[in-house]
Amino acid sequence: MAQRAREQVCDVARRELGWAFGFCVFVLRRPLLLLTRREWRGGEHIPRSGGCVLVTNHVSEFDPVPFGHFVYDHGRVPRFLGKAEVFQVPVMGSILRSAGQIPVYRMTSDAVKAFSAAVAAVRQGECIVVYVEGTITRDPGLWPMVGKTGAARIALTTGCPVIPVAQWGPQQMLPPYTKKLRLLPRTTIRMSAGAPVDLSEFAGRPLSAGVLRSATERIMAAITAELETIRGETAPETRLGLRRHSP
Repeated sequence: MAQRAREQVCDVARRELGWAFGFCVFVLRRPLLLLTRREWRGGEHIPRSGGCVLVTNHVSEFDPVPFGHFVYDHGRVPRFLGKAEVFQVPVMGSILRSAGQIPVYRMTSDAVKAFSAAVAAVRQGECIVVYVEGTITRDPGLWPMVGKTGAARIALTTGCPVIPVAQWGPQQMLPPYTKKLRLLPRTTIRMSAGAPVDLSEFAGRPLSAGVLRSATERIMAAITAELETIRGETAPETRLGLRRHSP
């Protein structure tokens, strides 16, 4: 019965894909099945319907591909917030926009557009994916860095659930800040979703800098705890801050 219910949910998600996301699934899903092994946990925590925010760590430019696979196979169509530069690439940018992905215009007057678009999408019942660090981690051990407050702001504005997901393995296929894609031997991709982050103490409060920082740190702690589980290691006590570590 559980398997049948999951298949029915996935069927609904597939019917709502649209041509662009359907094209991405057609092109990418089968190669992923052939070229990777998957150890996925906690998919039951991803809401089967309704607006939600999935938050995750960022270890490789490649990791949105297996992350999208993970979300799709658990019945949802992911809508990523991604840096605007990717949307300017010919053909790819058009596909991403048609697939409902949301460009983030960092450090420009248009930066607020991503927040507004994400809030609107959540209120329309979409599943939004946010890389809370805002960039690939620069931590030497690839642990999550200090997070940015966008995901917390979206969640507290809409009241939607925030699901922490840790991923590990994509960096073996494409190491951070390199262009050398390694497809063989097969890489094990590990994903672990946790229970919704409890942000109830912040609900209804003004979204001050302090509230957003506290809520964001709670989100980052939840992601890190999931990552510790799938790595079988303990994260550093101090989270790396990007301003204190420029390449």
